[in-house]
Amino acid sequence: MSADTVTDVFEEHRPVLMGVAYRMLGRVADAEDVVQDAWLRWSGADRGDVREPRGYLVRVTTRLAIDRLRQIRARGEAYVGPWLPEPYVTDFGDTVPDTAERAVLADSVSLAVLVVLESLSPLERAVFVLREAFAYPYADIAAMLDRGEAAVRQLAGRARRHVDERRPRYEVDPAQRRDLTERFLAAAAEGDLAGLMALLAPDVRLVGDSGGKAKAPLRILETADKVGRFVIGAARKDGTGLSFCLLEVNGGVAVLALSGDKPDSVLQIDAADGVVHAVYVIRNPDKLRSLAAG
Repeated sequence: MSADTVTDVFEEHRPVLMGVAYRMLGRVADAEDVVQDAWLRWSGADRGDVREPRGYLVRVTTRLAIDRLRQIRARGEAYVGPWLPEPYVTDFGDTVPDTAERAVLADSVSLAVLVVLESLSPLERAVFVLREAFAYPYADIAAMLDRGEAAVRQLAGRARRHVDERRPRYEVDPAQRRDLTERFLAAAAEGDLAGLMALLAPDVRLVGDSGGKAKAPLRILETADKVGRFVIGAARKDGTGLSFCLLEVNGGVAVLALSGDKPDSVLQIDAADGVVHAVYVIRNPDKLRSLAAG
């Protein structure tokens, strides 16, 4: 295999490897580091016995991600305020033509699901990601993780029950989500509290992630009244001088607020029955760096 071929094969599978690593870690920079380490392993490996490059590369990436996740957790660093994953720009384009497959991929990378995945063990998380997001057979996952198939099935069942019990159920309707997002943004920008309240479910929750490095609620806000008044107040105080654009992150439309050309925050909603049930606001500047680079 020539040097060009080695590079081409890896680049062909890079999106999948990044998808695995990000779902495992919830952090773009860490996922990129893992994929780079996978490249170093691939470029320096004896590839004579590699029959299926994608399977080999996913196996290497998954194991590296497990190790990285264990290192992160071993450090035991305290996080200030609620934690959300780092926003990850997703654009499946023509690579995922099937609507059902696209919906599965979008759900598996959603903010709500990734928050729940943080509570799984590294092995449970790996099995869940490989099985639920990428539909790998149990036998293949067992080979990747050097575990028996029966043990992998147990891990998968435990992870699936955990996720099903804890993740909220939201409709995945891109058109409705985009419409609600635009109406939410317009009401906030206009200071229209009544209009905003009409979009919110009574039990809506707002989760703000600042890491203690920007202004955001240090506790989760609940109820339409509290969330609505906070959003209107924040728009009045902090919205001056900001510009806004829509982009797709974590499988759904989101609002990127810019101060000049610098990312200020990312806002995304989850909806069901035509109203907003969750609002996510990411303001930690460390988590916005990849958007600045993009």
